Amino acid sequence: MGGTNNTALDTLFQPFDRHDAPGLVVGIAHRGRLLYRRGFGMASLEHAVANTPATRMPIGSSSKHFTSLAILLLAEEGLLEIDAGVRRYLPELPAPRGEPTLRQLMSHTGGQRCYLDAGFLADGMGIKPAGAAMALMRRQTDANFAPGEKMIYSNGGYHQLSQIIARVSGMSYEAFLKARLFDPLGMADTASVRSDFEIHPGMATLHVPVPPELGGGWRRGIFPSEEASGDGATVTTVDDMLRWLAHLRSPHKIVGSARSWDQLLSPAALGNRLRLPYALGLMRHDYRGVELIHHAGGVVGGSCQILTAPAHALDIVIMANGVQASPVQLAYQVVDLVLGDALRPPPPKADAARFRAMLGTRYHAPDSGLVIGFAEGGDGTLGLSFLNGPPLSLRDEGEALRLRIQDLAIGPLEMPSQALAGEPPDTLLFSEGGHAERAQRLPSPPPSLAEAGSALVGRYLAPDLDAEATMAFEGERLLLRVAGHYGTTSMTLDAYASDVFGWQMEDPFLPLRGTLNVQREAGRVIGFQLDTWRTRGLRFDRAIG
Repeated sequence: MGGTNNTALDTLFQPFDRHDAPGLVVGIAHRGRLLYRRGFGMASLEHAVANTPATRMPIGSSSKHFTSLAILLLAEEGLLEIDAGVRRYLPELPAPRGEPTLRQLMSHTGGQRCYLDAGFLADGMGIKPAGAAMALMRRQTDANFAPGEKMIYSNGGYHQLSQIIARVSGMSYEAFLKARLFDPLGMADTASVRSDFEIHPGMATLHVPVPPELGGGWRRGIFPSEEASGDGATVTTVDDMLRWLAHLRSPHKIVGSARSWDQLLSPAALGNRLRLPYALGLMRHDYRGVELIHHAGGVVGGSCQILTAPAHALDIVIMANGVQASPVQLAYQVVDLVLGDALRPPPPKADAARFRAMLGTRYHAPDSGLVIGFAEGGDGTLGLSFLNGPPLSLRDEGEALRLRIQDLAIGPLEMPSQALAGEPPDTLLFSEGGHAERAQRLPSPPPSLAEAGSALVGRYLAPDLDAEATMAFEGERLLLRVAGHYGTTSMTLDAYASDVFGWQMEDPFLPLRGTLNVQREAGRVIGFQLDTWRTRGLRFDRAIG
């Protein structure tokens, strides 16, 4: 890579080199040579400390493959079996739709709800003590799906894997990773940290932007748990992660056997034989004709992307502490700049003009409760809103429009393009993970909130959250307030139909959204179910008396 391309990288990252905002740290290596290593913006606005290449940051879910490799190391030693059921090692867990294997937990195909989404619904940003995660997972009376049926990203499975590592090895999760993964590779600045309240040398402060209507500025990012572990607790530097990515690509391994690495990097498949772009804690898929292996991560006030293109020996690490940009998209832009001529043209996105009649429509699948909607996805593309999420640009693959697993960590979601090209159909077929859904068009305009919401007013119990809730009007707004053990949360509702609603958190620092399906018996409301991308069918029963 010549000086011109270095200039192009400087141009890409220069907007983040500010003294009045948090920033990011970038490390890029190409064919064994360190290409780019810089810090941008501030590590701490409070103390006026700038980011440098040596700044340590949390990498969130980019940690997950460390957990998977730790499980595989224990399997090498005969201490566990990755195709054994999880209850062999954690017998206290329920199995409402069947018992997932450890391999299924590592590939997010086990069916378990995401304990983080469930915790946010019950407690908002209330800080949860050690033991709260397992207590919530022991309480679940249902799951997202039967093991192997679909893929829905679940942090809970990785929390369980970290518990298994501790029980089987006789060491804490943190000590095992240090002794067996980080120390052998000389990753001296890398550690698993259980709480954002801990103080560690060289750590950047995590920053969360305060909306202008609340005064602007920044506040400290604190993840609301005292027991972060296998789902995303690693802090590290770009130097340590570049060393790790080089080891991941190398045929000569210091840590782990060839068989363990082969399993770690082999994409999973569903029971219907649909092959996934997700292995055991890592994405693996084609990008413009080049194979990439990567995983993003997010924490409260930070984000990360680690990526390698093995055939080109290109390794990229981007860690951010609150900068308002996507490390995932920045990493793709680096791939574009460095590999240039080796890349094919990008695949087409669905043109919003072609499907203009679909804009603003919503559909509801009564069997599953899933809700999809269509809106502009940016740059003139057709976007799909899944379960009231933000619209994401659909790929136009000829006969089908698709959102891939790498777009939203569930799915893939697919629908026939011809059905959307004319007037909006009354019935729309789509699939999630290869499973067909038949959805009915929701009314436009929808009923008024006062009309649809009046029957919901009252008190409810959420047994799987061990929480109480009230539904009430405050002025013209319909609010669902939930009180859990460690905090409270509130959601504002929008009516899509008489028994279908969208909701979003009121807390501006907790941007969780989803849908609500009303349950009736003889016409009377007896409860409802909440859905998020990662946690489905959470039951709220109307309280009696």
